[in-house]
Amino acid sequence: MKPEYYDPETYPSEWNFLQAGTILDEYMIERPLAGGGFSSVYLARQRLDQHQVVIKEYLPRRLAHRTWQNQIVPNSEETRPQFLRGKTLFVEEAKALGKLKHPNIVEVLNFFSANSTIYLVMAYDYGINLANYIKNKKGKLSENFMMTVFPALLDGMEIIHEACLLHLDIKPDNILIRPGGDPLLLDFGAVHPYPRVETWKPGKVLTNGFSPPEQYPRDGDVGPWSDIYATGATMRTCIEGYPPPAAPERTVRDTLKPAALAFRKKYSPALLETIDASLEIEPANRPQSIAELMERLSNV
Repeated sequence: MKPEYYDPETYPSEWNFLQAGTILDEYMIERPLAGGGFSSVYLARQRLDQHQVVIKEYLPRRLAHRTWQNQIVPNSEETRPQFLRGKTLFVEEAKALGKLKHPNIVEVLNFFSANSTIYLVMAYDYGINLANYIKNKKGKLSENFMMTVFPALLDGMEIIHEACLLHLDIKPDNILIRPGGDPLLLDFGAVHPYPRVETWKPGKVLTNGFSPPEQYPRDGDVGPWSDIYATGATMRTCIEGYPPPAAPERTVRDTLKPAALAFRKKYSPALLETIDASLEIEPANRPQSIAELMERLSNV
């Protein structure tokens, strides 16, 4: 599999990425890899040994912008408190990731302050983003592929939950498929402790189709079952080619046909029933732990 490259047509010019050759601490920027509403991601090299790494830059474009001197500054005094709070959460992401060591979880190597913002340094892996893989295949991913990817992914997720953390942003965009189908879970920008710590309130990170109903209210009862819903949505997207309806729509009128009926002639009943159980609207009706979900998948 080839690594993904930055497509200039994908990211607007006004996003103003750091230029190739820019020096950050002990690293040199090579090129952008991705961009989003909260951050920019770059391929870079360590200046000492030329080892490639990925650097994630905190840049919430709704709240801040880059100056000509590459400083990241709030858009206004009104957005300053949110910008600073987000920067604190970005550091918490780095600290949380730094404690997690697992072959299917992205490895954090370092984090540092520069340009009035925070940079997170991660190991660079070759592969293809699962979202692009699904798009290229138009869904219809094989059961063999899914049973290669998801048990390994769940093994990493169990380590996250055992550390009393929730990912809360599991989706195809945040899963890298390495050669041989080996998955790597990326982007812990929504991570926060479980049980909830009142002094650390997570930022609102939602992805329609993947975020569960309880993640939408500010005081929703999120838990391991929330990551399980997102995993079920990701699995369903692998076979259907597009995500389920947004959770708030499903709570009003659920039009999602059970996978056990929609795909009964193409996949094993145990796999489809596991997907359906993970996508239950009521959290209590889903598997309550990664161990329970893995037990269901062991019957496939």
